[in-house]
Amino acid sequence: MSAPRRPGAIRKKKKGPLVGTGGHGRKALEGKGPTPKAEDRPYHKAHKQKKAAERRQQPAGARSRNPRGKVHEDLVTGRNSVLEALRAEIPAKALYAAARLDVDDRVREILQTCAERGIPVLEASKAELDRLTLDAVHQGVALQVPPYEYRDAVETGRTLLAQWQKRHVRRPPLLVALDGITDPRNLGAIIRSVSAFSGSAVVVPERRSVGVTATAWKTSAGAAARVPVTRAANLNRALEELKAMGYFVVGLDGDGDVDLPGLELATEPLVVVVGSEGKGLSRLVAENCDQIVSIPIDSAMESLNASMAVGIALYEVSRRRAGS
Repeated sequence: MSAPRRPGAIRKKKKGPLVGTGGHGRKALEGKGPTPKAEDRPYHKAHKQKKAAERRQQPAGARSRNPRGKVHEDLVTGRNSVLEALRAEIPAKALYAAARLDVDDRVREILQTCAERGIPVLEASKAELDRLTLDAVHQGVALQVPPYEYRDAVETGRTLLAQWQKRHVRRPPLLVALDGITDPRNLGAIIRSVSAFSGSAVVVPERRSVGVTATAWKTSAGAAARVPVTRAANLNRALEELKAMGYFVVGLDGDGDVDLPGLELATEPLVVVVGSEGKGLSRLVAENCDQIVSIPIDSAMESLNASMAVGIALYEVSRRRAGS
């Protein structure tokens, strides 16, 4: 006599088909290949350092954007850099300081200068400073610099020329245009030379060119507050319009047809164009120049960087104008 069935009991006489893994188990055993380098792993510190280095190598003046498309304003980072920027009277919106900041003589002067100039001091955690500075070395301080307000190159040139023609100023206008310059230190040094030799303004192209960053401000040693930096949507078109107004355009190049001491156009309304140290003047810009001027140097193996060439050229222009 068979045993009585219990309610709810399930009895199987034979083993039915089982659901398989579809080979997932076998694939899991195959491995995922070699381990990526630390710098290629998104959450590794080396990856962040690599990205920060790539951002630093981008053309100066280009600002990073956050995921929502907003432009990050320029930041001066590090105690020495922040202190030098404040001493140079760079316009600043705020100072970010770490919550537990080790105070030394530099920090004391930074905080005192901010208090005297009415610059807000905002407390931030180390993580917030790391994020704001894109993992740059900040030593607990970062100075926020507002975007530079550029004037229009052609309109500025027209205004300067009218002032000279009406005898509101004694010397004819002198502009320096940059063709392919991407180093903010070069821009800062050029602004300083323009200020030193009574230049009127600096012209930078809107694209593929340096802009007025905190580094440029600092290198100019405060001259950026006195010399306007203007922008041209298209440098060649701007040069054509300036020439139509009455400006003469001279380009600086090692293979020029006129030596700098023989620059007879120095006493006229003038635009001095300088190219990058590696490529020099672009072809179209060179074609727009009334003269190509070279600076005689002793050795054919040597070359002058852009800011040095501008400084020498502006000295010669200033010397000739003083004697006219």
